[in-house]
Amino acid sequence: MLKYSIKRIILAFITTFIILTLTFFLVKSLPPTKVFSSNENVRFAFYTDQLNLGYVIQSDVLRPDLASKPLDSIQIIEDNTAKTVYFYTKPIVEQYFNWLKNIVTRWDWGRSTVIEPNASAINIIGQRLPVSMSINVWAVLISLPLGIGFGILAGLKKNTWIDHTISTSVMIFISIPGFVVISFLMYFLAFESGWLPTLWPTPDQSLKTKILAYFIPVMSLSFGTICGFTRTVRAELCEVMSSEYLLLARTKGLTKNQAIVRHALRNAFVPLLPSVLAEFLSIFGGATILEKIYSIPGIGRLYIDALNPANTDYNVLMVDMAVYTIFGLLAGILFDLSYGFIDPRIRMGAKK
Repeated sequence: MLKYSIKRIILAFITTFIILTLTFFLVKSLPPTKVFSSNENVRFAFYTDQLNLGYVIQSDVLRPDLASKPLDSIQIIEDNTAKTVYFYTKPIVEQYFNWLKNIVTRWDWGRSTVIEPNASAINIIGQRLPVSMSINVWAVLISLPLGIGFGILAGLKKNTWIDHTISTSVMIFISIPGFVVISFLMYFLAFESGWLPTLWPTPDQSLKTKILAYFIPVMSLSFGTICGFTRTVRAELCEVMSSEYLLLARTKGLTKNQAIVRHALRNAFVPLLPSVLAEFLSIFGGATILEKIYSIPGIGRLYIDALNPANTDYNVLMVDMAVYTIFGLLAGILFDLSYGFIDPRIRMGAKK
């Protein structure tokens, strides 16, 4: 198991490196954007930092020998004389190696050009990640007991009106996109009734408002997750209930309830932890549109803002994509390893 885990981690590291490398070249191939600030001091500070990091070239005159047009031109005062300095982007390959060097030696992933001009991109992500994580964790914590409960009820009442009602409801709700659910919830619970905030609260609002603001996004993410857990538990429980070893347990003298609790439920829960990891990753990626609709300052909304065609923030976009990539690969590793820890019959990487 340890050998298998080390191999998976190394493979995840290589995969991350390849994905981010391809993303870097694709993103940097797009037309460069200027710093979105009218303040020349802010722009000059940004380009000076980019110069030190090895991403741009500074020149006091126009450089027709450079293939690219000036990225920006700024007037500065030097020795009581006004002069214009020009900044050019370096070749993509040179930027790439400097980018890798800055990450390894300084943990510097670049600076924001639009979201927060000249602010560290990794710090911007760090400020917004807790909000996204908290909403997704609450959605899973609420969905897990409800999904398990509905799944057990449907499995034990198989082919009855209860099972048909739950299964039909699951099929309906799992087909409705999250942005449709949050739109209805915002309309009825916020705009019409006024029970809940219409948008995510600002830091200066009351604690009660901040708590109530969690209801709409958490409920929107929970509907599909509850359905996913319900389907998983019901399917596994129905399979276990019709197995031969459960029949053998009954013939040995166990009552139906004893056989269900000691054997059926325990075996039906084997794929539950992997399902929890899969659902968490699913809602973590699916919360992007919901965060934008409800104005939640998370990394999902940040991804859309950084991808804005009018003012694309490439450095923030790169870090945001790195976070989603790393989370996805780590979840995949935990997903596979969880089977070995839950079911002692499974040994990852074992020889036949």
